[in-house]
Amino acid sequence: MRKRAALLLVLALAGCGESMDRQNKLKPYGEAKAMPGWPAEGEALPLPPGVVAQGSGAREQALATPPPVSLGLVRRGQQRYEIYCAPCHGLAGQGDGIVVARGFPKPPPFHDPRVMQADAHRLVEVIGHGTGRMYGFSDRIEPADRWAIVAYIRALQLAGKQEAAP
Repeated sequence: MRKRAALLLVLALAGCGESMDRQNKLKPYGEAKAMPGWPAEGEALPLPPGVVAQGSGAREQALATPPPVSLGLVRRGQQRYEIYCAPCHGLAGQGDGIVVARGFPKPPPFHDPRVMQADAHRLVEVIGHGTGRMYGFSDRIEPADRWAIVAYIRALQLAGKQEAAP
């Protein structure tokens, strides 16, 4: 009798088969007809009010306060500039990058008076969010690197002034 009960118990437990593939779940962009208030198919739920992304406080702080300008910062800015900015703006900031040679609209050169007079915070904002035909790089360039790029742009502007001076 005990053997039969044990065998019956083993068979019953083996038959449960709660596989992860067959369990109830909501897929991020799948249907959820039984869920009232869920968005239409292909939509994700909006974030609840007051939600703050993890690390956004530190990111906002890094965007608000520029680091002290140093040779290391300018070198880092040059490195990041050559990776992200030079294809459009050119190595010297003249707006003559390789994509411009292939037909992309020419960006304003860095010695343009509007760019020269722009606040450093504005340049950091433009790098992050873009402007005109320029798309934003906030998902690719960290705030500290944006400040480094702005320091390098200022160095390019100073070098351009020195060349223009008689």
